[in-house]
Amino acid sequence: MAGPPIVVLSNRGPVSFSPGEGGDLEPRRGAGGLVSGLGPALVGTDATWISAAMTDGDREVAASGVVDAAGHRVRLLALDPDAYRMAYDVVCNATLWFAYHELFDRSRRPRFDRRWREAWAAYRETNEAFAAAAVETAPEGAVVLVQDYHLALVGPQLAAERPDLRTAHFSHTPFPHPEQLSVLPDDVVAELLGGMAGHGSCGFHSPRWAEAFERSTHATLGAAPPTFVSPLATDRADLEATARGDACERALERLEGALGGRRLLARVDRIELSKNLLRGFWAFDDLLERHPEWRSEVTFGAFVYPSRQTLPEYLAYHQEVEEVVRRVNERWADGDWTPILLDGDDDYPTAIAALRRYDALLVNPIRDGLNLVASEGALVNERDGVVVLSPEAGIWDQLSGGALPAHPYDVAGTADALHDALSMPSAERRRRATDLRDAAGRRSPTDWLDDQVAAALGS
Repeated sequence: MAGPPIVVLSNRGPVSFSPGEGGDLEPRRGAGGLVSGLGPALVGTDATWISAAMTDGDREVAASGVVDAAGHRVRLLALDPDAYRMAYDVVCNATLWFAYHELFDRSRRPRFDRRWREAWAAYRETNEAFAAAAVETAPEGAVVLVQDYHLALVGPQLAAERPDLRTAHFSHTPFPHPEQLSVLPDDVVAELLGGMAGHGSCGFHSPRWAEAFERSTHATLGAAPPTFVSPLATDRADLEATARGDACERALERLEGALGGRRLLARVDRIELSKNLLRGFWAFDDLLERHPEWRSEVTFGAFVYPSRQTLPEYLAYHQEVEEVVRRVNERWADGDWTPILLDGDDDYPTAIAALRRYDALLVNPIRDGLNLVASEGALVNERDGVVVLSPEAGIWDQLSGGALPAHPYDVAGTADALHDALSMPSAERRRRATDLRDAAGRRSPTDWLDDQVAAALGS
């Protein structure tokens, strides 16, 4: 790879280690959109990726320092388990994620008690450990690309201890305006924004998130650091390889058998509060009530899998999802038609099979930093499927020309959009599908990586 050496810091890394059939530790591809997007761009390069050790196998490998695995140079950090759990569960998942996605029920949460303050200290400690690893590992003059809200505080330490390094921080979530960020304690807001501003530049998927960050930093710090906007792109070759694979073909055959020739309304998501699953099911229920012609003619395939099951809010949400699906099915099922097929397996080839087959795809998050599902669907769909998309997703900036809008809180409006998508004339479906494919295919993960490096270098 031409240019300066690259070091990536992220909570989850490109590989995770577990025992193989012979008992030896074997690397497996890590989970998450960051790995899917950035991983292929760095395979086979001399870039070093520093991430937290998640499994027992990861912690064993961590003792070896930088290792080569699955085409990556990886350094895993065996952090103190209790401190990491506090930082990850209490601060990252239960606080920052909720604040950034506007998920708090403010009459009850958040509550910043002594235990939370201990968790914030653990978050700071985790960031310090990542910064120390980068200080130790990064070659002279390297570019350090720091990913997401888990690692917002590493910039000032890198600047103080390794002024030769050039850094950029990239946020994969939305960013709140000052009024929304004010739910956090004043000193926490100042430390969080000061940490992000300690990087050479701060990047976001959408101009909306960059503008909100600039407003927040001006309000708290009096000035904003350089920012840049660079939406992550789907790795088209990787996606198409999965779509052509035997596992995906088998999954498509199973799906066709379950559909029995009916139309497919699909969604592919984590069971995550910000993804807005419940209102999607309520909208489908409303569609079937208002438009009887769709009964027994369309099946809602929900390919959704659990997320953050250590948090009580997510456990309750998962149960509510299952209950709403049960009620809709109980109300409308007829003969061999089950209105909603709920598939809770986290199986990537099955998800891609659903994206190949859908007639309409629902992506209606309350807020989302980007959302690659909408672009993945546009790239692999084989039926001129229509995307019904929340404008609160960062990907709306790119796909608004071809997608139908659905306000995330408007259940009736979403039902109307689903009806429009399913009843749309074939010529308009074809035009919209072409527009979506063109928009989704304009960028690559390499473009996104290059933008970060350029921002870090100030060019």
